[in-house]
Amino acid sequence: MDSPSFVPTVRVGKVFEGGDSIQYMEMNNVYVYPPISFSSKKQARAYMRLVNNVKKVLPIAKEANMIMMETAEYLETLPDKKSKEAHMKRVEQSIMKEYKPRMKKLTYSQGKLLIKLIYRESNSSSYELIQAFLGPVRAGFYQAFAWAFGASLKKEYDAEGVDRLTERVVLMVESGQL
Repeated sequence: MDSPSFVPTVRVGKVFEGGDSIQYMEMNNVYVYPPISFSSKKQARAYMRLVNNVKKVLPIAKEANMIMMETAEYLETLPDKKSKEAHMKRVEQSIMKEYKPRMKKLTYSQGKLLIKLIYRESNSSSYELIQAFLGPVRAGFYQAFAWAFGASLKKEYDAEGVDRLTERVVLMVESGQL
């Protein structure tokens, strides 16, 4: 798996304790959940669809979070508002060029999942992020566009509630178990 959603971690080392050496090995977290029992084939298909959607969308959400952090850090180094706006315009153009074809290939449910996973990764809604970087007018435009398709950029991610099954799948994908 070459995606940023799975980064294998195996470290082997040695610690000296009281004149004796002890070897150790650090590994990725392993999540153990009780097996899921489905009451119908429809539920099993829905779960497998969720797993496939998470595998497809999670790397995009992680990339989006990295881009936002790097952009925010770089914007702090720019001296004036004019240079910040020029940089944001270049960033937006490069994002559109790179991600628009990928976004067009996403299904409706994958798009809604992406909005939630961006919230999970950045701890801010997609609307808040667009508003911070591009301004309230552009954020409102994108929110209206999403709303026209039955989605909302203001959706939050609730790992303990509604999205607990998604969180389970995300954790298992990140640890390489799925």
